[in-house]
Amino acid sequence: MPAAPATEAPRGMRAGTVTPTACLQSTHPPWDPTKDLRAIASNFCYLENSGWYWGAVTAAQAHAALQEASEGAFLVRDSSHPLYMLTLSVRTARGPTSIRIQYSSARFLLDSSSPARPSLSSFPNVPSLVQHYMGPKSKAEEGELAKEAPSKSSQESVQSASVVMKLKRAVYKPHSLPSLQHLTRLVIHRHSECPEQLPLPKPLLRYLQDYPFKV
Repeated sequence: MPAAPATEAPRGMRAGTVTPTACLQSTHPPWDPTKDLRAIASNFCYLENSGWYWGAVTAAQAHAALQEASEGAFLVRDSSHPLYMLTLSVRTARGPTSIRIQYSSARFLLDSSSPARPSLSSFPNVPSLVQHYMGPKSKAEEGELAKEAPSKSSQESVQSASVVMKLKRAVYKPHSLPSLQHLTRLVIHRHSECPEQLPLPKPLLRYLQDYPFKV
């Protein structure tokens, strides 16, 4: 019988070389940019309605606004670090300090350098994070938090320090005080566990759902 014709090896491979199999697909789910876009957009929508989001102010400006405030006063601002979006500035017993807020996979959490970092709670938005650290049922979390420290450079450096989170009162941005309607919405949320079940007209119920937080 005539010998079977030899198959030609692909260009760049020796004859007889085994063709490599296709790479196995990664077990990680593919990144969904729309999920991050929705999470970030809704978060900033909530922050714009909160009254305590100060936007692009520096650490020095935020600390000056908190210097004469009581312990537990806080505000949220844009972070000057290129890898972070937001920073929580708070008046502690030792004076004003700032803690960066991490964002990962549509969740927000406080930046931390402690071994307990994996156990820190994460939240779908910053108002939920702030509300957690203000809540009467949640204990103040203590740990090595990555505290922003002032520096001569334009970027904020990181200095580890033990910080006890005690958020008590929001400091509203000057000339941007919340409306009476928004303050009424906060009171309703603070005194009702299920505001969506209140006997109110649908437009008012939708208004309550647009900002479902107590702070």
